[in-house]
Amino acid sequence: MGTVMAVCISEKRGTQKRNVKKGNLIADFGLETDAHAGNWHRQISLLSYEEIEAFRQKGAVVDLGDFGENLVVSGFDFKTLPVGTKLQCKQAVLEITQIGKECHHHCQIYETMGDCIMPREGVFARVLQGGMIQEGDEMYIVSGSDFDSK
Repeated sequence: MGTVMAVCISEKRGTQKRNVKKGNLIADFGLETDAHAGNWHRQISLLSYEEIEAFRQKGAVVDLGDFGENLVVSGFDFKTLPVGTKLQCKQAVLEITQIGKECHHHCQIYETMGDCIMPREGVFARVLQGGMIQEGDEMYIVSGSDFDSK
């Protein structure tokens, strides 16, 4: 089980996201009002709170959302979950579609720290079933049969 620590959006692509504390996940679209939402396989980005904290311990001054992540969740090492893993948070269900990403242009965090964790620690998902999500909500891994029966 994990706990949602932040729900983040940005109005434009290529910019850091800001924590809005709650949001509406829309099936086959993503997080309402987020610039990365749309009909594609990277509707939602997720990053482990523990990985952000470890990066901070190296001296990085970063806020939740600075890596471009939509959801910061404590309790999961996302990069170890296989593509196809389903995550449920209240009514919302996500399916992991991609682990990590190639960073074509180094972000401001990389320029400052010489490293950025999102390309290797972040994962992407599509929204299978929508619903409201907010800080403090619990997130679970669900099997395909668990989801199919709901």
